Amino acid sequence: MRGRRRLGRGVAVVGAGMSRFGMFGDKDSKHLFAEAFREMLSTVDKGIDPKDIDALYVGNFTNDFFVRQGHWGPIISDLLGHTPKPATRTEGACASSALAFREGVFAIASGFYDVVLVGGVEDMSKRSTEEVTQGLAMAASPYEVKAGFTFPGVFGAIATAYFARYGAKREHLMNVTVKSHNNARLNPKAQFNVSIRDIMNQRIEKAKSKGGPVPSWRDEKEFLRDPGANPVVAWPMHLYDCCPISDGASCVLLVAEEMAKSLTDSALHVVGIGQGSGKGLHAKEDLTYFEATRYAAKEAYDLSGLKPEDIQVAEVHDCFSIAEILHIEDLGFFKPGEGYKAVEEGLTGLSGSKPINTSGGLKCKGHPVGATGTGQIVEIWKQLRGEAGQRQVPIKDLRIGATQSLGGTGGTCTLTILERR
Repeated sequence: MRGRRRLGRGVAVVGAGMSRFGMFGDKDSKHLFAEAFREMLSTVDKGIDPKDIDALYVGNFTNDFFVRQGHWGPIISDLLGHTPKPATRTEGACASSALAFREGVFAIASGFYDVVLVGGVEDMSKRSTEEVTQGLAMAASPYEVKAGFTFPGVFGAIATAYFARYGAKREHLMNVTVKSHNNARLNPKAQFNVSIRDIMNQRIEKAKSKGGPVPSWRDEKEFLRDPGANPVVAWPMHLYDCCPISDGASCVLLVAEEMAKSLTDSALHVVGIGQGSGKGLHAKEDLTYFEATRYAAKEAYDLSGLKPEDIQVAEVHDCFSIAEILHIEDLGFFKPGEGYKAVEEGLTGLSGSKPINTSGGLKCKGHPVGATGTGQIVEIWKQLRGEAGQRQVPIKDLRIGATQSLGGTGGTCTLTILERR
């Protein structure tokens, strides 16, 4: 009988950076990755020579479709002056750079490399919304595509199943949306760094300036209930339940644990890492959870020796508002059917007992698909080092954070647990 999994040697994160996320007609993937890389270098407290990087792992889902250019490993390697050292592209749909991180950890844990750069990039805005939808659909199973399912439809079906089983309603999805926007308002790198109340008030002022009928929304939920302001995309998914089309890049620097002190006094240590795979919707026994997330969580918890209650802050893959609710249940933070209640009670807010998506999440920070996994790690890097500014979680002795990335309709999932010692 095989014993508990362990890494061959310790791995630490010593630098982290990301570009702003958004839609940038004047920037391409190389511009964006260079921006993230420069910021990463600036965060290595004691400095590092980029020539000391042994290998590069870069996550990218489908720039092949979005910008008609593939082979992004060597392209980024050339950009950074990393050639002729190895550069590998990883692809796992929305979890692409989370897989890059995982491969980088294993490369160091094996003893083969000592210093590894991992990151991700996606350039989505150069295509129309219809074309982006077509490109993203390549992450779904062939059966879902043939049935005409796009991702809003997939998560609409998941939300409908969850509502039927646990009694949740659209109002509960709104709680996730309002929280995400409130957090993103405090994040200068977020694509939508504006609250729902701010959006609502802007709409009211615009109506007044035009001399037309002035909306009578009294609060955020009245605004979100208004189909004119928040139209249906795929019921019960409305516009403000969905993440945007985004461009962006992110990266982190990994080193062997014994090297970390020479680079920073505030390294984050990789204590848990897990990955799972899942069935397509046509074969799932139950639409109210993701088997890949549960498996990845078990791997990561077993490796770390930690339990869900030990995680103090987490970034989870909220491509749609319902996804956040399912993930916080699948990760064991709340019992099945209790996630939506936890959000309603404020437990997942910045000052709650389990802060979730302090960055604003994919929903508001943005979701440049290949950059999202390491982008989540950048946020946990900031939180555990006390560098998150106005959105800093006010937990005394904040030490343990996690990131969860989901690819496709649940086909790929990773969970990474980081610790500040």
